[in-house]
Amino acid sequence: MDAVLDPRPAALPRAHGDPVLAAELRTSPEDFFVEELPGFEPSGSGEHLLLTLEKRGLNTAFVARRLAEWAGVGERGIGYAGLKDRHAVTRQRFSVHLPGREAPALETLAFESANGESLAVIDSTRHVRKLARGALAGNRFVLCLRRASGDRDAIEQRLRALAAHGVPNYFGEQRFGRDGGNLHAVLSMFAGRRVGREQRGHLLSAARSSLFNRVLASRVAAGSWNRGLDGEVWMLDGSRSVFGPEPWNDGLAERLARFDIHPSGPLWGQGEPRSEDEARRVEAEALAAAPGEALMKGLERAGLKQERRALRLRPGGLEWTWPEEDVLELRFELPPGTYATTLLAELGGIDDVAARPPG
Repeated sequence: MDAVLDPRPAALPRAHGDPVLAAELRTSPEDFFVEELPGFEPSGSGEHLLLTLEKRGLNTAFVARRLAEWAGVGERGIGYAGLKDRHAVTRQRFSVHLPGREAPALETLAFESANGESLAVIDSTRHVRKLARGALAGNRFVLCLRRASGDRDAIEQRLRALAAHGVPNYFGEQRFGRDGGNLHAVLSMFAGRRVGREQRGHLLSAARSSLFNRVLASRVAAGSWNRGLDGEVWMLDGSRSVFGPEPWNDGLAERLARFDIHPSGPLWGQGEPRSEDEARRVEAEALAAAPGEALMKGLERAGLKQERRALRLRPGGLEWTWPEEDVLELRFELPPGTYATTLLAELGGIDDVAARPPG
């Protein structure tokens, strides 16, 4: 798509230099394993059955529908913390509203199809409330990159840099649809095309994410994505809480160095951005190019409010091994709302086999 419109991490500036690795991802679902990190301990009793399921080759919406049919409840009675990709092996929690009655036999929920799709029950217990979106502490990833090429010393040096300094917290390609098509769709919606309620939510999210990625890309290019500018708004690590602007001081420097706080960028909506001075100027310049104004005005008309998002992301517990000469396995954890693709983009050209166009 048009480079001006393309908000996907692979098309945006890298913070750590030129590519050092070329590889293939998701040659099979097992190459992309993701496990939700629970955000709370189950109560052990209550109206909701809390299930931990492992799925292969299935998306979250399909599993939610199967759960509703299995339990004999409406889809509104199913809860889950986040969406997980179809082309992967994933472990995630679901809740099923079953007030005053027992669940059907768990054995009748699990299945394995001839084409490799499967669903298994890992754990079950009761809980007092429906599982809410975002009710997780993060996600643990195990990614297997095959046909890996590049200088191994350079690759491992890059991985050490990512572990030590973090990566730009770009929104991932999932936000923007195949070939980034959601951004064209949202411009059409803002121009008057009618869309369904669920699609509207996805498109508003894509618009906001695109504007954020623009601001972050400008700061990556300028080398300021991981430091404060005059007028910076700071975000607490692992939180949506923000503070500032306030004058730069040794306390802020120490907190920034230990990843307690991060610079932030705008999630656009009604009202004035909280940033000031140089930080506000950088944001305004990044958003000025077409179609930034159309996206900002559309989000304001939709009633969204100004929010902030951290510009910097540090993967937790990043480790790697070489099971074979051309196979690199990565293990790491990320907080909710962040994307493994942002880390992979800093390594180089990762060909996502599952995302290739059909045929």
